[in-house]
Amino acid sequence: MWKALVSIWKTPDLRRKIIFTLVMLVVFRVSAHIPVPGVNAEALKSLFGRNQLLGLLDLFSGGTLFNFSIVALGLNPYINASIILQLLTMVFPKLEELSKEGEYGRQKINQYTRYLAVPLAAVQSFGMISLLQRGDIRVLEKVSPLSLAAIIITMTAGTIFLMWIGELITEMGIGNGISVLIFAGIVGRAPVSLGQTLAVFDPDKIFNVLLILFFGLAVVAGVVFINEGQRRILVQYARRVRGNRVYGGQTTYLPLRVNQAGVIPIIFAVSIILLPGMVATYFANAPTPWVAETAKNVSAFFNNTLYYSLVYFLLVIAFTYFYTAVTFNPQKIADEIKKHGGFIPGIRPGKSTADYLGYILNRITLVGAFFLGVIAVLPFIVKDITGISTLALGGTGLLIVVSVVLETTKQLQSMLVMRNYEGFLK
Repeated sequence: MWKALVSIWKTPDLRRKIIFTLVMLVVFRVSAHIPVPGVNAEALKSLFGRNQLLGLLDLFSGGTLFNFSIVALGLNPYINASIILQLLTMVFPKLEELSKEGEYGRQKINQYTRYLAVPLAAVQSFGMISLLQRGDIRVLEKVSPLSLAAIIITMTAGTIFLMWIGELITEMGIGNGISVLIFAGIVGRAPVSLGQTLAVFDPDKIFNVLLILFFGLAVVAGVVFINEGQRRILVQYARRVRGNRVYGGQTTYLPLRVNQAGVIPIIFAVSIILLPGMVATYFANAPTPWVAETAKNVSAFFNNTLYYSLVYFLLVIAFTYFYTAVTFNPQKIADEIKKHGGFIPGIRPGKSTADYLGYILNRITLVGAFFLGVIAVLPFIVKDITGISTLALGGTGLLIVVSVVLETTKQLQSMLVMRNYEGFLK
């Protein structure tokens, strides 16, 4: 490991990429501590202490929402826009054709994603401001229309700024820029949580702290096992003779990952499960009695740990199957295999192959979906078991951190291999 790190640092190109990535992360963390004017910091901390779902939203913003900084929305609008474009690609044939046009198509879809992220950021910033102005704890007092417009523009510009930093890291640094920024936000919050735990540490709860650490190690091992796990389907290609040459006759494998959807189902579930609570908070003080009563009942339902954990768990499982079905089309894969003269031993080409792939995919997706569901509700379970909320185990956070580390490590390894081959060729 140390030999590989030394080799990476001694390579000038990789060293420049690493330094550039670190500089961009410093810029990100500095901007995350520049608050929006007029925010009550104490009320904001109290609100986050009462609502763990807001903590999940802060997780996907890269830790910027906790301070309600100028980049408080984080990359949520961009992530949502990217998900919407992926779904639209499956609906509109022109977008699907564009996605198959290589680098040009990818750049155009990224451009559409950035355009869509701007109005989404404006709408989300207005919704966040409205939420913080209502309820029992008012984080932001009522502001004038001009001040409201200024805050919305500032928060929207903050999202655009983070999108720009993320793309710079992707192009000139190491790893996927968006993932690296979220990773940096999660890791940046770790010292804060540790400091809060030490400030109120009770020696009698040392066993609970060790239990949290045990759960953390188990989650890391589980994430690595599930992310790297795959079912390999044997595919053989028939031999074809053209003149004096023989083509095909090869044997390869079609890898079906256990976790095809990654962390996307959790993002979907968070967006859905946060919406009723936010709407209920908005209408809690409505002048119409039945509207206010309904809003309070909905808010009470989602403040019950058992109920929203169950709903959250089921939503994650449902969205895992949904996103896997959107991104992996067994019929399309079966047609591609048939077109290139391939077949799965013992399975007829065409519809039988598609049915077989769908059957296998549904079975392994069940394992991945259940794992993601457990990861999503793990912070609530650990908090109830240990009674420690300041060091609550963020299963989703660990999932993102481990996934980004694995992805970045593989990219660094491929870069080292490529440069070694270049050295051999010279």
